[in-house]
Amino acid sequence: MLETLTHDNFLLYCAKFYQNPQCHDVKEFLEDIKRIKYIKKLFTRYEKTDDLKERLILNHIIVLNNMFGPQHVVKILFLKIDVNHWSYLKPFLVFLNILPLRIMGLEKPILTDDIPLDPKIIETLRSI
Repeated sequence: MLETLTHDNFLLYCAKFYQNPQCHDVKEFLEDIKRIKYIKKLFTRYEKTDDLKERLILNHIIVLNNMFGPQHVVKILFLKIDVNHWSYLKPFLVFLNILPLRIMGLEKPILTDDIPLDPKIIETLRSI
């Protein structure tokens, strides 16, 4: 049983909790997993250029949430997104109401109250 999500068991964990009845092969599964990489790139772009593609980020997170469920997608995102970008990720998860107070099942539990919120992202999401 996969109780703790790590970089070593990442793909196995994702495959176990993946729920997409329209997926017919491994290629489609891996394409869906690439959404995490796209979110990382969008956060890096925001950090470097101050260009926030909030609707695209929301879309990727919503699709991932639909495929894995909120409990698993939060773990997956916090594992794969760089700790320096957690303050960018957190407002989106709060906006979607899928952020727990404590993320368990990673190598170290994460207390989400300790993660700051990026003020520009908060303001942008409030205007949606």
